Amino acid sequence: QVQLVESGGGLVQPGGSLRLSCAASGSSFSGNTMYWYRQAPGKEREFLALSTSFGYTNYADSVKGRFTISRDNAKNSVYLQMNSLKPEDTAVYYCKAIASTGEIWGQGTQVTVSS
Repeated sequence: QVQLVESGGGLVQPGGSLRLSCAASGSSFSGNTMYWYRQAPGKEREFLALSTSFGYTNYADSVKGRFTISRDNAKNSVYLQMNSLKPEDTAVYYCKAIASTGEIWGQGTQVTVSS
């Protein structure tokens, strides 16, 4: 069974940093585009970043310059380094992959930015 599991969320003060991880199991995702999304309470799920297998990355304007997506194909994992965090970054963060069977989502990890 193909699974994505996020980790690394938590409580951080404004201006702080967190690094989220997304580990894939059940299949290799080294050839897949991997994504990060987030969903804040009462809001729609929002695209944040993507990383293709050949090294292209793209970011939402809301996180460009603050967040960095990376991947380690040997570990079948994708990461999201988040710097200069703001209270409005508070949300559940999800990773996603597009597989032959369709979209695969992780269960999410909570990030709370508060003093």
